[in-house]
Amino acid sequence: MPSIDAIRDDFTLLDEWDDRYRYILELGKALEPMSAAGHDEANRVRGCVSQVWLERTRAGPGEAIGWRGDSDSHLVRGLIAIAIALHSGKAPAEALAVDAMAAFRGLGLEQHLTPQRSNGVRAMIERMRADARSALGARQGVAS
Repeated sequence: MPSIDAIRDDFTLLDEWDDRYRYILELGKALEPMSAAGHDEANRVRGCVSQVWLERTRAGPGEAIGWRGDSDSHLVRGLIAIAIALHSGKAPAEALAVDAMAAFRGLGLEQHLTPQRSNGVRAMIERMRADARSALGARQGVAS
């Protein structure tokens, strides 16, 4: 999975929306696979038109937070990959500080997504933020 900086750099090289769209699809194909068990109700993201699952993979005491994700939509898988690149590998407090919607706007995605897809992106981001808040709370409980 490329870093968010690499994704931003790649986007600057792609002038046409069709090229960016294909790149987003490729990002989705590169997602780490989720197990069948990960496709459960606890990991399902509500508020998305497509089926979306996000599974927190790390965030024990002293660990960076991470996710695996999946969707029944190829485009949404790519959007999940971007969201994961924005948030993964950071301490929970750092993940909470990420302005993901600004990052999506900066990539020019907001103007190309339907309102329903934009709402789905917001739901994914809020789910990741909730996971980070939960991990942060668990860490603070461990440190006490």
